[in-house]
Amino acid sequence: MPLHPQAQEYVALYPSDLGADLATLDLATIRELRAHDGLAAHRGPLTHLPFVRDEEAEGVPIRIYRADRGDGALPVVVYFHGGGWVFGSVKRNDALGRDLAIRTGAVVVSVDYRLAPEHAFPAAADDAWTVVRDLFARPAFYQSNGAVAVLGDSAGGNLAAVAAWQARDAGLTLAHQVLVYPALDLAMDTPSYREFATGFGLDAEEMAWFAHQYSRDADPGDPRLSPHRLPSLGGLAPATVVTAECDVLRDDGERYGERLAAAGVPAEVRRFEGAVHGFFGLPGLFDQAIEARAYVAGRLCEALAKAAP
Repeated sequence: MPLHPQAQEYVALYPSDLGADLATLDLATIRELRAHDGLAAHRGPLTHLPFVRDEEAEGVPIRIYRADRGDGALPVVVYFHGGGWVFGSVKRNDALGRDLAIRTGAVVVSVDYRLAPEHAFPAAADDAWTVVRDLFARPAFYQSNGAVAVLGDSAGGNLAAVAAWQARDAGLTLAHQVLVYPALDLAMDTPSYREFATGFGLDAEEMAWFAHQYSRDADPGDPRLSPHRLPSLGGLAPATVVTAECDVLRDDGERYGERLAAAGVPAEVRRFEGAVHGFFGLPGLFDQAIEARAYVAGRLCEALAKAAP
């Protein structure tokens, strides 16, 4: 299927994710890029909420959103932003955090995990797990009713998937996991990596650069890096997997969804035809972002309602 017209316009302006010579990206340049968000105007409005508060979970910075004015217990959605483990922040994804709180009616906890290359693997995964573990340890602090889901996009989808199997292994029951075009296998050898290697917003070479900044000399087969390498997916939280058709990471998400279903885990995979990587975070550019958010919120609301005590 050809690119969606809005995706065509996007890749004409941004044919690659970083738009830079990878060889020139030293730490100083990376920090400069972090400070400038050229897509800020397209991330959606900063809708006023009655409750937005910056806190910490065992030293990990988080931002907590709540869309209602009450103080009763609610379900919680933990959100891990994308950015290749190198870019992104709670601040950059503030509009999405607010939107998720409104759409789901849940408390949303957005995680400012440590970034590479300053903090290589397993720093981000450790921070993600720290926040999920803290949610179960201190439900009253988060005004949680005990129903907890994780959601992440791209590198954040990787962290959400890792946290989901760590929760399973720790005996903590997640209501749901939502993985939006997740990076799940650092082998990067699927057909979608070859088909969409360049010119579709996130180049295969760029993805390899991101992975290297985070993983360094770690074993790419470590399931904390590549959740697809986890030997058994049985008993994981029910899942929603969102993929973009024209994305190097498409097959990562779809193969993982197939494995989850084969392991007996309720899993629904939805591919957005003609879409490119990153669309979910840019409702100002992609109508499909609004459609995908409504779909994800519906799946979360259903799962969280079932899990509520």
